[in-house]
Amino acid sequence: MLAAPAVASANAVASWPDKPVRVVVPFGAGGAIDTLARVFGQRFPTFANGQPLVVENRSGAGGMVAGAYAVTQPADGYTLMMADIGANALGKELNPRLSYDPMTAFTPLMHMVNLHAVLIANPGVTQMTVADIIQEAKRKPEGFAYASAGVGNGSHLIMALLEREAGIKMVHVPYRSGSETTTAVMRGDAQLCFPSLSSTLAALRGKQVRAVALGAGPSPLLPDVPLMHDTIPGFDVAIWYGLAAPAGMDPALADKINATFAKIAELPDVRRAVEENQGGSIVGGSRQDFTTFLQREYDRWTPVIREGGIRVE
Repeated sequence: MLAAPAVASANAVASWPDKPVRVVVPFGAGGAIDTLARVFGQRFPTFANGQPLVVENRSGAGGMVAGAYAVTQPADGYTLMMADIGANALGKELNPRLSYDPMTAFTPLMHMVNLHAVLIANPGVTQMTVADIIQEAKRKPEGFAYASAGVGNGSHLIMALLEREAGIKMVHVPYRSGSETTTAVMRGDAQLCFPSLSSTLAALRGKQVRAVALGAGPSPLLPDVPLMHDTIPGFDVAIWYGLAAPAGMDPALADKINATFAKIAELPDVRRAVEENQGGSIVGGSRQDFTTFLQREYDRWTPVIREGGIRVE
């Protein structure tokens, strides 16, 4: 049951923000969600009375360390959270002992972006296509190790979906950010991963890793890379990020924060940063749009979690 909305004074809403605003990022510096927070943060003061957006990285437990912290903060608009699939939608499925329920403990504010996800391989992997990888994995069960940005992270769930749909099993090696997963594949500590395109683009351009397939698309950044659904019909995935606040936020304040970030999202340089540097697209929309989206994601991924026995301890 959702917490009752707090009632903020009209003055408090009108004056927001009159001090720096923190945005908690549930993964380490350098990954896609951290980069996105900083892109929005650079332009935040222009639309927020000159106040800065201060990025605070709190990584661990697939983003749920940050989630457990954020839900204890006042719903006054001065602590926000970059929303991620684990910490803000699926956490209770991933860890039944989690101290909060992501579906009720937050005020959803905005679906900010969808980022292209790409299956990448170490150059030493001789299987060139998704079909080749599936065939080899069936021939040699658990012959591939894949990296993710943490148990329950989108990059983990996408690979779990691949295992489920293809009827294969691989070895999961969790890290703390998308950039670390790419590094692991570059070093050969893992053969595969499915990170956001932005966190692996430099390595792709440097031919330190190889793109096998895009989760959805196509993408102008990788025009010749096939799509996952070419091999597995219906396999259409992206990595999304949003913005949330602790539950109980006054609706008028929540609407004002949504409107503030919507103005930032409309800036041409912000759109270019997301589209060209992060390989994604701005989504935006209302708070209700994001609430509805979160429910769809919960319904979609819960069977993957339960059937895969995925748990964050």
